[in-house]
Amino acid sequence: MLNNDCADSAGKLFCCNGCKVVYELLHENDLCDYYSISERPGRTPRSSGRFDYLDDEQIQQQLHDFRSETISAATLSIPAIHCSSCIWLLEHLHRLDAGIIHARTDFLKKRLTVQYQPGETTLRRIVELLASLGYAPEITLEKNAAHRAERTVSERSLYYKVGIAGFCFANIMLLSFPEYLSVGTVEAELRRVFGLVNLILALPVVFYCASGYFLSAARGLRKRTITLDVPIALGIAVVFARSLAEIVTHSGAGFLDSLAGLVFFLLLGKLFQNKTYDRLNFERNYASYFPIAITVIKNGIESSVPLDRLLPGDKILVRNGEIIPADAYVLGGHAAIDYSFVTGESTIVERKIGDLVYAGGRQSGSIIELQIAKEVSQSYLTQLWNADAYTEKKISRMTAISDAVGKYFTVAVLAIAALTGIWWAVADPARALNAVTGILIIACPCALALSTPFALGTAMRIMGRNKCYIKNTSIIESLAAVDTLVFDKTGTLTQSDDGTVRFVGPEPDDTLRLQIRSLAAQSTHPMSRMICRMLGDIAQADVLSYNETAGEGISGCVCAHSIRIGSRAFAGGNDGADHAHTESRAYVSVDGAIKGYFVVGARYRKGIGPMLESLSVDYSLTMLSGDNDSERTALRSLFSGTADLHFFQSPMDKLRRVQSLQADGRRT
Repeated sequence: MLNNDCADSAGKLFCCNGCKVVYELLHENDLCDYYSISERPGRTPRSSGRFDYLDDEQIQQQLHDFRSETISAATLSIPAIHCSSCIWLLEHLHRLDAGIIHARTDFLKKRLTVQYQPGETTLRRIVELLASLGYAPEITLEKNAAHRAERTVSERSLYYKVGIAGFCFANIMLLSFPEYLSVGTVEAELRRVFGLVNLILALPVVFYCASGYFLSAARGLRKRTITLDVPIALGIAVVFARSLAEIVTHSGAGFLDSLAGLVFFLLLGKLFQNKTYDRLNFERNYASYFPIAITVIKNGIESSVPLDRLLPGDKILVRNGEIIPADAYVLGGHAAIDYSFVTGESTIVERKIGDLVYAGGRQSGSIIELQIAKEVSQSYLTQLWNADAYTEKKISRMTAISDAVGKYFTVAVLAIAALTGIWWAVADPARALNAVTGILIIACPCALALSTPFALGTAMRIMGRNKCYIKNTSIIESLAAVDTLVFDKTGTLTQSDDGTVRFVGPEPDDTLRLQIRSLAAQSTHPMSRMICRMLGDIAQADVLSYNETAGEGISGCVCAHSIRIGSRAFAGGNDGADHAHTESRAYVSVDGAIKGYFVVGARYRKGIGPMLESLSVDYSLTMLSGDNDSERTALRSLFSGTADLHFFQSPMDKLRRVQSLQADGRRT
């Protein structure tokens, strides 16, 4: 399958850089007959560069999984892993760098684990090699060894428990078949041997695989809280104790097969839910997007410094496309900041020397010099991200209900077991123990413990398959109680990459259309692309002296005329009327004379009107937008008359409005 990044080279086209590089490697050895079936090639990979910070000892400690004098290992996130050729190329890196011992890919998680000899190569050289092949690793502040190690140990432990429980369960079942089929004719010696083997197999199931339930129950009891784990742990303990007693006294075979099966399926449900959550998890903090290091200027010398070492007063360089890591003042250069990462709005904001720029903004022009005003952890973005609405750990409603019921359920089960024991102790003492343990075993809430993770995990998968992504399973429960829906506008109600465009002014003739189309085609700005689509597929002329000024517009010489498209002031207007309107405008001038302007409006998603009308019957609707109110009329026609529409909203304004609704008792 081909993607949009394909390019032409020697008459062949490949789906990704991996296929291209594999082709080049095979071509050098005259092994390219296979590629005769394809007629179009891929592009030559490009290196991303600027990995000096990987020589820093502290950063290396964060990125390495293991380090010694003879061998080191690191796991890198490679978002560009695309197909089997990518896997083949990445797992044969040792052919490109002799210092690499072994490379292994995890296709689903898009990770590459590399083992190498520190004396022969370095982590920086490996990353530079990957970047040159078109597989630049994603190295962010959050992806450090401590975070990965914690997750890896937890995941590995659960896999071990599932594997051990499954192995023991299968073997106990196998050894129990004679007991099932012979109906009492099994030889006593054989029964004792099988019973002892089953008992040995059950030990790791109870004391290792099921340890989490015992620990959770103990923690709850220490806090004087009876959770659902208490009756589960009690049921497991009673089954094991009764089975142990029967096997040791040779009075029966016990229920170790049921015990191992219960623990195995409980853990399998937990693993299923965790895997589903990890696959569809969109919970992130700001560290997931920030670089791990930044270029700092000290005494005129540039060096890469880890983000956690940045201090107020440090001078840093931010290049085109890089994210500003902390609130800072502009010291030099043309600052054209794209705050869409923070606000969701793509309008470029210009800042002059001395102005404050906020963390999370992305520089959209040439290199700029900044002076840090606040630590990374104290910046505007991190304060917003760390607000209570995002950091508060909400307890699942189902978990809360089960914990509340668990207390009374456990007390009731114990009371019934005690009364049953007393009754049979009087009526038939020989049956008393069986009756008591039978109640405790049967009353174990394993069905609820099994059904919850499978049900919620399946719900997440079904919603994800239908392109509805939720943060965690508790959201599934919370949706049932919602009475107020709050919508963002840009990219939610509207198509983020599309819009309506109309030209205001005298109808442009063919020459002017040619000039506008030729100039707009040189830019990748969304507004330029929309103008090109409006004008259609017409012939283009050569553009000389092309220049693009971030936040202002584009200019160039087309057909011997100076053409400008952008703000009124940029296009040549001088009456200051550019600030009197609310819609987005792009003025067009030829040799300094304004010919008219394009008005760009939002294009709303297909079916959004009927959807909002249907939702307004059962829910209160609110719309919050960081844009101006130029779309108020169009939005009012989509929303019901009672819906609240708010414009010019900053991220903090949006958060405060949601908190205000919640304070009024609304479930948002």
